Amino acid sequence: MFDKLKLLKKQYEELCRRMEEPETYADPALYARCDREARELAPLAEAYDAYERACGSMRSALELMEDPELKELAQEEYQAAKVEKEALEEKIKLLLLPKDPRDEKNVIMEIRGGVGGEEGMLFAADLFRMYVLYAEAKGWKVDVVNVSETELGGMKEVSFVIEGAGAYSRLKFEAGGHRVQRVPVTESGGRIHTSAATVAVLPQAEELDFKLDERDLKIDTFRSSGAGGQHVNKTESAIRITHLPTGTVVECQDERSQYKNKDRAMQILRSKLYEAEQARQAAAVAAERKSQVGSGDRSGRIRTYNFPQNRVTDHRLSGDSKNFNISGIMNGDLDELIDALVTADQARRLAEQAEE
Repeated sequence: MFDKLKLLKKQYEELCRRMEEPETYADPALYARCDREARELAPLAEAYDAYERACGSMRSALELMEDPELKELAQEEYQAAKVEKEALEEKIKLLLLPKDPRDEKNVIMEIRGGVGGEEGMLFAADLFRMYVLYAEAKGWKVDVVNVSETELGGMKEVSFVIEGAGAYSRLKFEAGGHRVQRVPVTESGGRIHTSAATVAVLPQAEELDFKLDERDLKIDTFRSSGAGGQHVNKTESAIRITHLPTGTVVECQDERSQYKNKDRAMQILRSKLYEAEQARQAAAVAAERKSQVGSGDRSGRIRTYNFPQNRVTDHRLSGDSKNFNISGIMNGDLDELIDALVTADQARRLAEQAEE
């Protein structure tokens, strides 16, 4: 591990040196690339420097222990440096874990009401609100692409894009089945019902990530079914794109412009096909990626929202760390939950790395 660290630190120092050279300044693209790579390596270089300082402090403290008058003080310094060294070792292990190249991408999310009829669709609308509030708290932008609503305010399905730094790195853990236990507004007898919704999370693919052949596409226009007054009745601005080889269908009807709807639909289609290709590649090397949303029934779930007991339980976590206050979660306060999932994911990856 430390041989690799020394090499990475050397690369970091070389990048910093190159950024000070006149020829690098003269080439904006080169400077930007060096700057990006240096910023990625900086945390590792800084952690390694701190680790070396801690080791140096331990060696100095050991020497001071030979002096009877300084022995007690030296022992304290040694223990403090040892604790810091061990903490830095764990930090460095995490920093050395391979990064998901998709983490900095924007996110396409799709929520669908599962079992439970109208209550499942009302829950889907609640999840949508939860993610919008979380995105707003993060300073991210939310664009609704397509939505099918019910008369009671539920959502049969909703597709939306979240744009912001690190959006996928945080929201990728939301993919899967979400179960709710509560008394529905449609229930007159006060009985608790169990319903479900599914959430899919896709990194937004750029044209460079996945190219589409126009000959493989069937593009239809139709009138938007959502709100929009006279515009809805007169203009066929909504777009439906079918990828003929796979049968993948994407609709976009949020924008008034047919061109904008087509552009957004192409982005989503590209992302879906890109993710499908990534999944196929992962399946070929140990089935890394499982189906995101499952069947949408009550059993295929990652999380349960229990309103009578005022808690949210994430079934991928264990012990006391798996339960969270439902009011905060439903109002978009997801950081504590997502932090726990990130930590659990890092622990799993470290364990797998140790086995290799």
